[in-house]
Amino acid sequence: MKRRDHRAAPIIYPDWMLIFRGVFPIAMFRSPLLALTLGLTALSPLAAQKPGDPAKGKEVYEQCAVCHSATTDEKKIGPSLKGLFKKPKMTNGQKPTEANVLAIIDKGKGTMPAFADVLTKEEKADLLAYLKTL
Repeated sequence: MKRRDHRAAPIIYPDWMLIFRGVFPIAMFRSPLLALTLGLTALSPLAAQKPGDPAKGKEVYEQCAVCHSATTDEKKIGPSLKGLFKKPKMTNGQKPTEANVLAIIDKGKGTMPAFADVLTKEEKADLLAYLKTL
């Protein structure tokens, strides 16, 4: 009876798998399905970031409308948000970027309460999308 050689044959990896060499142990690539799953999982945060819905943001804005005007330059308790993203700077002197506006929404400022624990990420994205339409 002949003995069989049980050594594994060399594995030839497709080019798309090679981009993950430094991220995942090479042993994981013995299963192409596992490699594909890991690759898609690694890229999923990029796909998950989608823009908010201005129509839903208008509903969220109703909480803000008590203190902020959206259609006039009238100052209520807080400053008007009409044309917020078109202004060169906000009342605090910062440029009105998504990050700066979101920081104020999350942490509050002056008499404005913090909404970090009140609004979900989706609601904040929707609100930002709405504010850009003003």
